[in-house]
Amino acid sequence: MLLDKTIHMPDLGDIGADSGFNVLSATSDGKFTVGKNGVADILSTGDDKVEFISFGTHSLACVKSAIAFPTYYPVYPVNMELPLEAILMDLDGTTVKSEEFWMWIIQMTVQSLLGNPKFEFEEADLPFIAGHSVSEHLSYCIDKYCPGESLEKARSFYFEHTAREMREIMEGRGKDGAFTPAPGIKDFLMELKGMGVKIGLVTSGLYEKAWPEILSAFKTLGMGDPNDFYDAIISGGYALKKGSAGTLGELSPKPHPWLYSETCVVGLGQPFERRNRVVGIEDSGAGACSVRLAGYTTIGISGGNIAKSGTKAVCTYYEDTFADIFKIIKG
Repeated sequence: MLLDKTIHMPDLGDIGADSGFNVLSATSDGKFTVGKNGVADILSTGDDKVEFISFGTHSLACVKSAIAFPTYYPVYPVNMELPLEAILMDLDGTTVKSEEFWMWIIQMTVQSLLGNPKFEFEEADLPFIAGHSVSEHLSYCIDKYCPGESLEKARSFYFEHTAREMREIMEGRGKDGAFTPAPGIKDFLMELKGMGVKIGLVTSGLYEKAWPEILSAFKTLGMGDPNDFYDAIISGGYALKKGSAGTLGELSPKPHPWLYSETCVVGLGQPFERRNRVVGIEDSGAGACSVRLAGYTTIGISGGNIAKSGTKAVCTYYEDTFADIFKIIKG
């Protein structure tokens, strides 16, 4: 049921009727029920990916999964303190405009599964095919459009299409406009460098997808080697494929907090105790939840699916441009 009044969730804040959140009587796994064992309220994001449980004095967040099991995290209060010491930035949709390209790859995957080259997604599908892991996206597509098909088969088609299209792009024959630097991103990044702020780049995307994007954007911007510019870059790792070893990435991506936590604490050497000197910038609902559950002030930027996924309420700020964001973090 859609939330129709303002409810205060401890350490998260006031969630209003315009948030897109839903009201639940119990968590989806049945572990918590309103009115029992101290549970005051249970809300979920509009895309139903994250459930928040209030106990009156504190809250828990439950990140659901289409391919594994739900995981519970504490919700930490945030309070941005200036001057900032580190900024964490998403890749797809935030730094580089590429979400349409990756949704196109997923669409071709479904076309292959269905044997129908004319298949197209509906508007309602968009919050579920962007921002999460490859397997999460494909599991959603299988459930809705290809019941009975295996995730393994879908992943095989997905990586076949990905390998072909990435090869075409690297050889200069790929899809036009696949990877375009976000408007204002160069000026924003250079301003941060001038302030001496540490910058971490964070993506759920697998390395074989993410690295060509980053290289393409930096080449377009004339900014040299991304490895020399960023203080840390963390991706979703390497895909598990037959005949080769993969790395952890499909069960721990956004909206789980681990990518942002690892980038900041390990990559940037920023202790959790100084989290109020850190902000994360995201354009996706999954990413916004990931930043917030990692314990950092969340700044949403328009153009992604935050509003459509009903996750705007997890953002401390929500802005249209990097110029607007810079005003906030400059103070």
